[in-house]
Amino acid sequence: MPLHSLDHANIGTQNLDVMIRFYEEVLGMTNGPRPEFPFPGAWMYLGDNAVVHLVGSTKPLISGGGDIALEHAAFAATNMPAFLEVLAAHSLDYRFGFPPGFPIVQVNIHDPDGNHLHVDFHIDELPGELRPTAQDA
Repeated sequence: MPLHSLDHANIGTQNLDVMIRFYEEVLGMTNGPRPEFPFPGAWMYLGDNAVVHLVGSTKPLISGGGDIALEHAAFAATNMPAFLEVLAAHSLDYRFGFPPGFPIVQVNIHDPDGNHLHVDFHIDELPGELRPTAQDA
């Protein structure tokens, strides 16, 4: 039984409504069907796949660099200029990451609870003036 894909990331939150809006407005996901669990939550979809399961909690959660079970979640995307415009419209900070030896640029952000996310684009989508030089990479 070989694994063939990642199904979803499960993220606990005390700010369910804020998190739903972030995943909808910033990452373009849709709040879709979810089983009738006895606790609050939302399943955030990309197309037909619920890739982020948000779980409402009243307990304090550790995020933003503490001891967390999920270090980050990553998404592949296209049209970096449009994504950067969305980040600017929401006044969100980001930083670029350049995995050595791979033609990828990561746009690193944090959701409202401080969870680290990165959205990956092909390096060709990064404007030339922003590309790292050989000494930067």
